[in-house]
Amino acid sequence: MTPAEKTAAIDRMLVNVPVMPVMTVSEPDEAVALGRALADGGITVLEITLRTEAALACIAALRKALPDCMVGAGTVLDEAQLAQALAAGAQFIVTPGTSQRFVDKLAAAPVPALPGCATVSEMLTLAAAGFDRLKFFPAEAAGGAAYLKAVSAPVPQVKFCPTGGIDAGKAAGYLALANVICVGGSWLAPGAAVKSRDWSAITKLAREAVALRPGKA
Repeated sequence: MTPAEKTAAIDRMLVNVPVMPVMTVSEPDEAVALGRALADGGITVLEITLRTEAALACIAALRKALPDCMVGAGTVLDEAQLAQALAAGAQFIVTPGTSQRFVDKLAAAPVPALPGCATVSEMLTLAAAGFDRLKFFPAEAAGGAAYLKAVSAPVPQVKFCPTGGIDAGKAAGYLALANVICVGGSWLAPGAAVKSRDWSAITKLAREAVALRPGKA
């Protein structure tokens, strides 16, 4: 895929998904049940963080069980993890930050990526490498919605998925910005609800998240 094709793929993927859930799951059955609950509420783009030993197996299980969802790997830190994520079937890649060497590997990957950044210099470096859809992390600690609003003039070609410290109450402020395509957050999969298998509560949270997109009922 060319850089332009990857940008278009990300835009198509996120056009109806204002919130991308950041999912940290410990076993495939749990991942599938959680993914199905989110999809039932309209959230069909799922980021599985590579923070557990079962993360890669969870990605593979979700790809098989939920073919209508887009399943990606998050917290991808290096070339080895990138290869593992792709082998598991990840359809997109998300990184918390991006070294210059890793930028080149992401650019060569066969799937779109949201490389992480926190500064204008990092944004410009990634944009020069062909990435104009970026993860802004850690969003709240790095300046929040006010920061992204301020960078929209000097970096107009870049749009962001801010993640880190965002909850349902803060999401709308980000989504109102022209340079924000979605937000990432773990509040759609609260630990207590996952532990108790309260999937209906998660579906309700997903429906509420979909309604955060301006213009949505």
